[in-house]
Amino acid sequence: MTFRRSGVSLVAALALFGWACRQDMHDAPRYEPFEASAVFADGSASRTPPAGTVARGWLREDEALYTGKVNGQLVEAVPFAVTHDDLKRGQERFNIYCTPCHGRLGDGQGMVVQRGLRQAASYHQDRLRQERIGYFYDVITNGFGAMQGYAEAVPVRDRWLIASYVRALQYSQYAPVNDVPADRRSELDGPPAGGAAAPAPTKH
Repeated sequence: MTFRRSGVSLVAALALFGWACRQDMHDAPRYEPFEASAVFADGSASRTPPAGTVARGWLREDEALYTGKVNGQLVEAVPFAVTHDDLKRGQERFNIYCTPCHGRLGDGQGMVVQRGLRQAASYHQDRLRQERIGYFYDVITNGFGAMQGYAEAVPVRDRWLIASYVRALQYSQYAPVNDVPADRRSELDGPPAGGAAAPAPTKH
């Protein structure tokens, strides 16, 4: 009987101890957002950040990098060096996000257009071939017309790489034949290697 009482007492003590520990963690000494406080004169525990405060990671001092503009004017060049590997990533991102509407050639004949939805813009029209690259970054970021912006889905650097690949697509269709190495010009009139690919540069 004594042993049973001791066992019950031990269980009760452990339960009480566990409950007490849980309460300490559950009711940690902290203020919840917007909770009242007697410490400050306005009665609120939440403090208003000083004017000009910027959240970590959102300083964005480089206007050209984050907006594609400088003093409101579209930039004419990518604000960092673009390597061949960068361009390949731009192609990869383009194929994921842009080809459904714009097509792999950037001619506006993506799969959703072929299925009867609204015609997408072709990058090979004169107006877009003459646009500054900051324009493409801005449209990718903020959207244009029926196109949504991709700021939430595509990181800043990748947006620039997509814009760079768009420029490469444009160049592929209007590059002068003299820009092709002499030992490879005979390939211009042959079938594309590996199946479907961008048409050869226009001879002019």
